[in-house]
Amino acid sequence: VPDIRITVSLDVKAPGNSIYLVGKTYHELGGSEYYRLMGFLGKTVPRVRSVQARKAFRAVTRAIDLGLVSACHDLSEGGLAVAAAEMAISGGYGLELDLRLVPAEKVRRNDFLLFSESNSRFLVEVPSGCEQDFEALMDGVVHARIGEVTKASRLCIYGLDGSVVVDAAVGELLKAWKSFLGGGADEA
Repeated sequence: VPDIRITVSLDVKAPGNSIYLVGKTYHELGGSEYYRLMGFLGKTVPRVRSVQARKAFRAVTRAIDLGLVSACHDLSEGGLAVAAAEMAISGGYGLELDLRLVPAEKVRRNDFLLFSESNSRFLVEVPSGCEQDFEALMDGVVHARIGEVTKASRLCIYGLDGSVVVDAAVGELLKAWKSFLGGGADEA
């Protein structure tokens, strides 16, 4: 990190900012947290696509350096659903996302889009008014605007058919997150 003053955290910063997904989602749930919780092993583990990964990492790093990113979270352990929840919990704002807009290949189920752990993907908050510059910088990198930060402290995700598939208060997400970590919901 050349200049620590321009690093970004994962907490969303302001309602009205855009949320982008950088990278492509594949049907890769083998070894995932989701499959583990469902009691499945799965054989399609996330594959490293080095050319796409290098492009995505360089573009996101450049966008951060230019001040075009307010928050950023990798989509690894737990996938899109977990990253979105952690960003909302950390920032205290809500997110409204649409799975129909997620760049994906051969993924036709909401749960797979929510929990795939495909490599080299990022959930990125872009300040309002910076979208055009961000998109220009992402030229040649798979990306899409999939939603926005909201004032309401709720995570709302629309599924492939347009219906709401996730609608949870940020406080509920925090309790679930704490209990998953083994701590009591009332512990701080």
